[in-house]
Amino acid sequence: MQQEPTRRQRWERRQRRRSIAVAALSSTTALVAVVLAVPRLPGYRKVRAAFFDGEIFVDTFGPLARAFLYDLQIFAWCAPAILMSGMAIALARTARSPALFPLRVAATVYTDGVRGVPVVLWIYLIGFGVPGLLQSRTWSNPVLWGSTALIVAYSAYVAEVFRAGIESVHESQRAAARSLGLSNTQTLRHVVLPQAVRRVIPPLMNDLVSLQKDVALVSFLGPVEALRRAQSFKSSLANFTPYVGAALLFLCVSVPLTRLTDHLLQRERRRMSATAIR
Repeated sequence: MQQEPTRRQRWERRQRRRSIAVAALSSTTALVAVVLAVPRLPGYRKVRAAFFDGEIFVDTFGPLARAFLYDLQIFAWCAPAILMSGMAIALARTARSPALFPLRVAATVYTDGVRGVPVVLWIYLIGFGVPGLLQSRTWSNPVLWGSTALIVAYSAYVAEVFRAGIESVHESQRAAARSLGLSNTQTLRHVVLPQAVRRVIPPLMNDLVSLQKDVALVSFLGPVEALRRAQSFKSSLANFTPYVGAALLFLCVSVPLTRLTDHLLQRERRRMSATAIR
């Protein structure tokens, strides 16, 4: 037998319907205003021809999509490496043993130094510097060193996310684990890390969204992925429409990841507040 909704639940449903109606009305009004106002701007026709040429979009979208698979491949092997190395650096930074003090200092210097330099500079420094240092064609693959630069840069950011999660676990959790006879390693593995990782999943997803976009920076080293392909089309066609096509391809991945991040944030907020919206 289905339970009748409470007075509070009926009020929440009415508020939710009202909010949806107001949001729909305001969004429709803003969209209509944009649609009516933008075509009246003096440079609208030139910008439309330069950025939104339908024929060029259709002709170039297929090659751009095939080149975009290269971006996805780079993202696919960089993301796991970044998560693993970021966790290792975070564990080094949070190590409490006096014997591991040099490791803790090294991890601190690494995160501070790497995060202080823009990602694009790491792409250039590692992508051109390491092959020049090795002087070997076998190790001159730009995708290899571009991916390495992304892993080096993003590992520092992910390490700080993991460190924040580890330090957010209350000290009483460690004390309770030790009172049960768990060693420091067992406490970290079975008590601290499960709670820390669960808490930092949403910010980690934000870093993955940024990584998915910054994969295009590898094109500065020469690989022909979506951005590089769009640049070649722009040069040959004297039109910016291929850039719009490349942007749409990146949006097809980043928007679902962003919505997943929002969902995880909402779920964590409900779990922490112990209130479920029905």
